[in-house]
Amino acid sequence: MTNGTGSPVPTLQPGRDRKISPLFLSTGAISHDFPPFAGHARQVGGGADLDSRARLGLERASRRRERIHTVSDREPILNIPGVVTVLTGAMILIHAARDWLIGEDADRQVLLTFAFIPARFEHSLAASWGFPGGVGADIWTFVTYAFLHADWTHLGVNVLWFLVFGSAVARRFGMLRSVLFFAATAAAGALAHLAAVGTAFVPVIGASAAVSGFTAAALRFVFQMGGPLGAMRASAEDAYRQPALSLAEMVRNGPIMGMTVVWIALNVAFGAVNLPLPGFEGQIAWQAHLGGFVAGLLLFRFFDPVPAGSIAAR
Repeated sequence: MTNGTGSPVPTLQPGRDRKISPLFLSTGAISHDFPPFAGHARQVGGGADLDSRARLGLERASRRRERIHTVSDREPILNIPGVVTVLTGAMILIHAARDWLIGEDADRQVLLTFAFIPARFEHSLAASWGFPGGVGADIWTFVTYAFLHADWTHLGVNVLWFLVFGSAVARRFGMLRSVLFFAATAAAGALAHLAAVGTAFVPVIGASAAVSGFTAAALRFVFQMGGPLGAMRASAEDAYRQPALSLAEMVRNGPIMGMTVVWIALNVAFGAVNLPLPGFEGQIAWQAHLGGFVAGLLLFRFFDPVPAGSIAAR
């Protein structure tokens, strides 16, 4: 089978386990919000020269205070949005149930019912395999495959990656938009996989396509001035509501384009070229990753609640 994410994910063949090597990013965010210095130095017996030096010293102290990030201003590292907690919790609980509570035959039925299997859309293959779920499964598997994973390593990579980029986007989008965005990017990854492999029996599982979509969405605002990873970071809430880059501005942004090119190259190298990854065997669903990533870039504007060109308060 194959998996979908911004991290490598395997194609699973019936009855065989897969492993992947974890690759994830971690970020820390700090905030500050100091009021500007207001006031004046009072002249003290020493005359205008002393008054001038005192005023200059106070102004410098004020500017230094504005640049200092105090411990109390730091955003909690584990301040994970509720929607991200729910989605990752669902992935973990589902995999735990498959791994510890049900047998191999029952798990095979779960995969046939909820994994995305392009062969469903080839009537002769569908008839011979007897896929459960009927027309309903033809629809819901475009999303449900994202909650199934090959093993704990695969799940761990996706969860960690989603905690980083999913949290940033969820703070900007809110709960409902985040859930819909997750479903939309997962479906885009499944469509890309279907377009690439046709109706072959090449199932795909994993949240990789959706996580790739959230990664692309985060790149459009996290490095902006005042953004969570940008210069002059705004206060905790405002940092996630800075104006986003347009697609044209992203293309002209060297660091962001560099990250994008490296991400695409890694997916193609380990997927299309089929380079080996230590610790797992199988084919990477790189088409699903790219589909989710492109969808994240293009669909961002339709989900973003921050008006284009707006300036968040600092």
